[in-house]
Amino acid sequence: MTKLTILQINDTHSYLELHNEHFYGPEGIEVRKAGGYARLKHLVEEIRKEEEHVLLFDNGDTIHGTYDAVKSKGWNMVPVLKSMAFDAMTFHWDSAYTPANLKEIAEAVGYPVLAYNVYDKKSGERFFEPYTILSVGEIKVAVIGLAAHFIDKMMPASFHEGVRFTLGNEELPGLIREVKDKGADLVILLSHNGFSQDLKLLKEVPGVDIDLSSHTHNRIHEPVRVGDAIVIQSGSHGSFLGRIDLEFDGVIQSLKHELIEIVPEIPEDEQMKELVDEALAENREMLAEEVGCTEILLHRATSLHATMDDLLLEAMLAASGAEMAFSNGWRYGVPIPPGKITLEDLHRIIPVNPPLRRAILTGQEIRDMIEENLEATYACDPYEQKGGYVKRMKGLKVYIKIENPCQLRVQEILVGQETLQRNREYDVVYVTRQGVPFDRYGKKHRDMRIDAVTALREFLREGCYESDNEPSIIVI
Repeated sequence: MTKLTILQINDTHSYLELHNEHFYGPEGIEVRKAGGYARLKHLVEEIRKEEEHVLLFDNGDTIHGTYDAVKSKGWNMVPVLKSMAFDAMTFHWDSAYTPANLKEIAEAVGYPVLAYNVYDKKSGERFFEPYTILSVGEIKVAVIGLAAHFIDKMMPASFHEGVRFTLGNEELPGLIREVKDKGADLVILLSHNGFSQDLKLLKEVPGVDIDLSSHTHNRIHEPVRVGDAIVIQSGSHGSFLGRIDLEFDGVIQSLKHELIEIVPEIPEDEQMKELVDEALAENREMLAEEVGCTEILLHRATSLHATMDDLLLEAMLAASGAEMAFSNGWRYGVPIPPGKITLEDLHRIIPVNPPLRRAILTGQEIRDMIEENLEATYACDPYEQKGGYVKRMKGLKVYIKIENPCQLRVQEILVGQETLQRNREYDVVYVTRQGVPFDRYGKKHRDMRIDAVTALREFLREGCYESDNEPSIIVI
């Protein structure tokens, strides 16, 4: 009988220190402090001391999401990640600075980036290793990596430079046979496709024992069983550590799971604290600048509408004079409580800091674009669910029926007091291709001479922010 502890950290988005995190309470969204790699390191090391066999995995969305990570292309985190001593990782936003850069980071941190569904466009060979087999006591554990399959469909060109992605469902059966032929007793899938996507994949492909899921930031308190597979996911921002303890004797004889909140009371590992300080030292003083304040809680804790994005959209409208504004429905970005707003907060709201873009869209294009985005968020087929939350928008009000099929969810769109006119042209401001897919919608696309963070700074100079908290999308 082999006892094995499996630890999961996913979607940290480069939040290295204790930070504000949202929680759901009886009165609505609550905020308290959580996370930090020094606390994660302490907790992991305590578990390693207590248990004979411990495996630690990182599901990706690790080296992107803050100013420091973006500026350094993820390299500021290398000493931190190396010290954590993960056994393997997979990815999504981590390839933002090109897959080649991510491969170099993998060499620097000393553990593999696994992705069996990523192929070199020229050679046709896999760009990353598809799996690793680890000897743990008397058993062999195969870890198969599955990167976010939609990267080359939804993300900018740099994310998939020189490579192509597949869904992964066709290759997985053969890989499971391959690792079992090599003596694997236990099969772990390390996936960044999303929770519902993984559930469908496991229904189609038997043979996985443990699925470490990520991308959708689910806080799974009780593991989900799909056939013989166990699925967990462990929140985001490094605010949680997922733990599985199992006993294995040919099959899993017993299994316990715990979602551990990384509370401030957990001691900090001193060596890791120093590494984190070094990773953030270069920009700490600059990012601490106070740039404004907010009267309300700014968050991204909800799918259809969030106050943090209201601030961004209102700043975009103020800077452009456009009729309506669109941005992506990002999940990452920790809450900002009422009070001061720092430059670091602004870069957490939109770390890529793109230029504002202007375009002309017809009413029909706006309706079609919203329908497309709702399908990407709520598709009945999990494989068609891509991106994050619903596209954020301001300057219009959209009434929808979520349960309706694709292209039939939008019931009514109002612009001010008037119904959206399908043939009329509207002046739009947006950020990123996920705000407005410019290759399919609109005309006269052009960059403004102002980036998103500058627009936010200028908007906050007008006074302390207080949104009307009026949602732009209403479910009926």
